[in-house]
Amino acid sequence: MMMKTPDMSTPAQNFFGTTELQLKKLFSEWKEQPYRVHQVFTWVYHYHCRDFNEMTNLSKSLRSRLAENFYFALPKIQSRTHSKDGSIKYLFELDDGAVVESVWMPSDSRNTLCLSTQVGCRLNCTFCLTASLGLKRNLTAGEIIGQHLAINQEQEYQITNIVFMGMGEPLDNYGPVVDALRLMTSPEAMKISTRKITVSTSGLVDKMKAFQEENLAINLAISLNASDNATRDRLMPINKKYPIEVLMDCLKKYPLKPQRRHTIEYVLLADINDSDEDARRLAKWLKDVPCKINLIPFNSFDSSEFRPPSEERVLNFQNYLIEKNFSAFIRQNRATDILGACGQLAAQSASVIPLRGMKANDEHNALDPVSN
Repeated sequence: MMMKTPDMSTPAQNFFGTTELQLKKLFSEWKEQPYRVHQVFTWVYHYHCRDFNEMTNLSKSLRSRLAENFYFALPKIQSRTHSKDGSIKYLFELDDGAVVESVWMPSDSRNTLCLSTQVGCRLNCTFCLTASLGLKRNLTAGEIIGQHLAINQEQEYQITNIVFMGMGEPLDNYGPVVDALRLMTSPEAMKISTRKITVSTSGLVDKMKAFQEENLAINLAISLNASDNATRDRLMPINKKYPIEVLMDCLKKYPLKPQRRHTIEYVLLADINDSDEDARRLAKWLKDVPCKINLIPFNSFDSSEFRPPSEERVLNFQNYLIEKNFSAFIRQNRATDILGACGQLAAQSASVIPLRGMKANDEHNALDPVSN
């Protein structure tokens, strides 16, 4: 399967990331029937064809036109770092030399890919080292799905679940993320069940309200991480724009498919947000929110001021929530030995001292969260 190199003298673009709607519009201009879009998508995403000339049920003229206007390119895997638990952290180099990380995490029941949506992040969460990068740029839809395609084609065991929890705040890169999700879930494209995809967010309420209108039925994971506004202001500056009460009101009104729940992510920091009183306040906030709660003991990195709580403190916190009839789980940390766990991603090249920072939703880097 040939990967075509683009001719920079032409306006050719990467086919990966081109949406069904965009291709239909182009085919309409070319006087091609709309069903041809499905044929092309089937070749590319189902048969993994990377050469338009091999798409034999298309006319020669259409194949030629496609070859003139599109090429195929995936992010380049620069390195792989293997964890003792079987996880693999991938360092991807993008066309402009920027780098991002993804983590493939196998288990008995599923093979999960944690992918990135931005180079860095602007939300400045204090417990996440990605904040030290700032926001370099957004990823394109092709770069987002490209992480999946590049990893999936080399793995013996196929990816079954996807979490948008790598570098970047997904809803801060709204358009490309939505385009990527449509390609992932389209029956003509990647054909992934919406139940197998989770998008994490720090709680960008305006984008969450827009997202619910996209008719995607994608699971949301909300990074809460505090039970009072003063603490959340300190940990996540975005809280100054969308305080907890505003976020909770949005979640209560957010339409969910039957049997679906929100996931509440709560990173436990010793002596910061892990007290009995925090557990009580958290239970009050979430009383009328259909949710499950993932408790995530903090994953340390060298420059952080924070520490993980004791195992006893974590269990006490969980037990209180269970007593209040919440589904509360202690998230098993994966890939901690390769800086691939929650809060430990921050793409680095081989020549740079490893950064760690990035969590299940990279809400972490907005110097001015109010000017979103």
